[in-house]
Amino acid sequence: MRPAASLATRVPMFADRTNTIATIALGALLAYLAYAFGQWAFVHAVWRLPADAGSLPCRAARGEGACWAVVVERARFMFFGSYPPGAQWRPAVVCLLFVSVYAASVMRTFWSRWLLASWIAVSAAAVVLLRGGWLGLADVPSESWGGLPLTFLLSTVGFTLAFPVAVLLALGRRSTLPAIRTLSVVYIEVVRGVPVMTFLFMAAVMFPLFAPQGFAVDKLVRAQIAFVMVTAAYLAEVVRSGLQAIPRGQYEAAASIGLSFWPAMMLVVLPQALRVSIPPLVNTFIALFKDTSLVIVIGLFDLLGAAKAVIVDPKWVGFGAEVYLFTAAVYFGFCFVVSRFSLRLERELGRARAA
Repeated sequence: MRPAASLATRVPMFADRTNTIATIALGALLAYLAYAFGQWAFVHAVWRLPADAGSLPCRAARGEGACWAVVVERARFMFFGSYPPGAQWRPAVVCLLFVSVYAASVMRTFWSRWLLASWIAVSAAAVVLLRGGWLGLADVPSESWGGLPLTFLLSTVGFTLAFPVAVLLALGRRSTLPAIRTLSVVYIEVVRGVPVMTFLFMAAVMFPLFAPQGFAVDKLVRAQIAFVMVTAAYLAEVVRSGLQAIPRGQYEAAASIGLSFWPAMMLVVLPQALRVSIPPLVNTFIALFKDTSLVIVIGLFDLLGAAKAVIVDPKWVGFGAEVYLFTAAVYFGFCFVVSRFSLRLERELGRARAA
């Protein structure tokens, strides 16, 4: 007799003649597509260009092989944007700092109050290092920042600043005070109902029109504020759902030991609510990480914006597929690692709770 697991995996595909034929046909099609992609992406691909050859070797192989030479030649621009070439070690260090703090967040050994301080310190160090103007470092305006460091900066700082605002909005929406509850509901619903691009346009175009004369705010700061406003509204609903999942007995238990509202929230209720909300919290961060590509509409070039600038270069017109595939691989790699960490963290916390 076959094991139940084997039957469970084979019955849907080979239950009868129709399913068997469909499975074989789809398998053959996928195999053919994988073979054709391998031939295009690896076997007949052009990886490097001879000196002074321009893009002629790539154009000669067009239709048969990919031109990864565009990625090799323009990788520095895609990663660092128009940052001055002689100082590109600074955005490289910024990327390393962000990757390091992400890696530390994955390991439970580093889970302490110092980890939160590290997130704040790394974000501040990134701004200081990219800006320069100290210790002999040349001052680089934010208009020259771009590529992967800008993506890291907008997503990390945006999420970090939006989270405490989101907690206050979630508590405000559950408040018994009508004025606070109404203001929280109006803010959350209005912001969630308006496209992110609208807030970016308002921050970049409308804000300077209403600002007092002589008062100017950096465009990057305005974009960051827009992302904080939008992310806070979405996170507020995530936190509110976590608060609703906590049994009423937890509130009563906190009150029974003499805790007032804020200590009970910070020490008893919120830790449990955030543990329940880990998957949607991570999903919101991943969405923010990808939404940073919208800053191109206000003249800032993140990773995707820099990639788009590459494919309009006359030398590389027609090789957008390779550039977009490379950019998609970078986005997918980061988002996949973050989602796997979320899944592992959820399982570990579930086991700890069951124990």
